[in-house]
Amino acid sequence: MEISKKDWKLFREKLADSQENYMDKLTKEYIDLLSDENKNASDKFWELEKRIKQDKKHPGVIMEMSKSEAIWNIVYLIRLGVIEYHDLADFSDDLKQAVKMILDRNRG
Repeated sequence: MEISKKDWKLFREKLADSQENYMDKLTKEYIDLLSDENKNASDKFWELEKRIKQDKKHPGVIMEMSKSEAIWNIVYLIRLGVIEYHDLADFSDDLKQAVKMILDRNRG
């Protein structure tokens, strides 16, 4: 299924907000990591460095977008917990149905 121009525009707009929210979640996790009084400074430093190296490649932080892959990207973001299905409320029924079909098909 091809995504409509309206849904494509909406996806690009909403992705930035979703990524911002995901990165906010990550920074809170980093704060918890750095606040752990049971670890020494070097352990915290190297663990944080490892996390940032992994996290900066996560689709919740950065994602290559193409109109032809948009529905698959949405499904992927839902599976990764970056967004939830209810976040698609403003999208067309066609897009929501396509996403739901893919999610349902791959659950079992």
